[in-house]
Amino acid sequence: MTDLIYTEKELVQSLKEYIKAEESKLDAVKSWANKLDVLTRASTLDPEGYLAHPVNAYKLMKRLNTEWSELESLVLQDPSDGFISNMTVHRQYFPDQEDEKGAAKALMRLQDTYKLDSESFARGKLPGMHHNAILTVDDCYDMGKTAYNEADYYHAVLWMQQALRQMDAEEEHVVSKADVLDYLSYSVYQMGDLPRAIELTRRLVAIDSSHQRAGGNLRYFEKLLSKQLNELNQEGQEPATEEPIQLGTYKRPKDYLPEREIYEALCRGEGVKMTTERRSRLYCRYHDGNRNPRLLLQPMKEEDEWDSPHIVRYLNALSDQEIEKIKELAKPRLARATVRDPITGILTTANYRVSKSAWLEGEEDPVIERVNQRIEDITGLTTQTAELLQIANYGVGGQYEPHFDFSRVRVTSRRGLKCMSDVEAGGATVFPDFGAAIYPKKGTAVFWYNLFRSGEGDYRTRHAACPVLVGSKWVSNKWIHERGQEFRRPCGLTEVD
Repeated sequence: MTDLIYTEKELVQSLKEYIKAEESKLDAVKSWANKLDVLTRASTLDPEGYLAHPVNAYKLMKRLNTEWSELESLVLQDPSDGFISNMTVHRQYFPDQEDEKGAAKALMRLQDTYKLDSESFARGKLPGMHHNAILTVDDCYDMGKTAYNEADYYHAVLWMQQALRQMDAEEEHVVSKADVLDYLSYSVYQMGDLPRAIELTRRLVAIDSSHQRAGGNLRYFEKLLSKQLNELNQEGQEPATEEPIQLGTYKRPKDYLPEREIYEALCRGEGVKMTTERRSRLYCRYHDGNRNPRLLLQPMKEEDEWDSPHIVRYLNALSDQEIEKIKELAKPRLARATVRDPITGILTTANYRVSKSAWLEGEEDPVIERVNQRIEDITGLTTQTAELLQIANYGVGGQYEPHFDFSRVRVTSRRGLKCMSDVEAGGATVFPDFGAAIYPKKGTAVFWYNLFRSGEGDYRTRHAACPVLVGSKWVSNKWIHERGQEFRRPCGLTEVD
């Protein structure tokens, strides 16, 4: 019996520990609920404006993919049927790991294109942004880890350094400084900076002398540096500074796109070849479509955007009501945009084209039929042989790198583009060959020929859709084929007519 007394005492202690664990769990859930309550109140006031900030879009992906799952695990320690039922119903709509990785890559793409340092992103300092969105130490760490896992050591360095900077400023964090230094030191080594890799690894060893890899890495880095110095007949090298790594400390590695620097500079508004002489050749006029009956009483306002090749913009090409109707029709069908594989000919997704698109037929709604007719009236070309109206949405970091709209095997295209939204920052259409940048304006239409009259492709019209930095870009595209235009735009006598 005496033994049972002690057994009961142990049970009471165990019961107290259970109650303490339940209370701790409940406190954690309450804290999470309060934080999300404040956040969702702010985000639901203006969902589109809130998601226009790319950091908010990334963090939404991260929360729904990672953090809500962690909360689910916490609640499952004592299953709650109501919560699990809700999670089960909605989980099918949650972003997955690939979506979270894509959102992280989008931030890095914006960082590169617009030359923004990690500090700007972490503090939410983006042009035209009114919503406050910051990246925590753990957010920056996860960004760096995403890059590291893709062997993208350039961005891994930038984001691990930002995590370390915020950690040194005594911001709250879950990740350990040892983990950050571990990833950062190896990424710096991969960037070819042995002295700094050694300095960072020494800091790691000072924090955690028993770290699994730190000691071995330090000896290897020091041996490698000694070998390099011997080959250069140098006695020694100045130790690396402990100054934080900045944007520009390391050069971004070259990739597959030869005109990358020109393209990104144009996206930033740099290198645009709009001279005073060229500007003097640009005019605005009323356009009645060669006395088209539908344009006589209300001609289109036409503005020259570029002289050669000739690019024009039509104002008030779409009304707000038409834009909303088109978006309403397109949204349920939006799917990741595809490109044709040049080897297999199969449609597939690609990192150089990041957007969602849908295709609308004229018979679906009078608005689509009316838009098609308006395109025909303005251009003077038949749309009977044209492709369907394509609706494209470029969200966080959405882009389409330099490409031709026409097929270089069998030339089949002329281009019309209607802008259905304004974009706060980024999202220009740029032409690297002749240095033009055309910015989106809601309700306007931009038109150019990418074929000469002979039917040969105009290679100057290679163009790109710059990443959207702030906002969401909606456009409708209409590719008008040359077949059927024989009497509307006859062939010229030379290849470039």
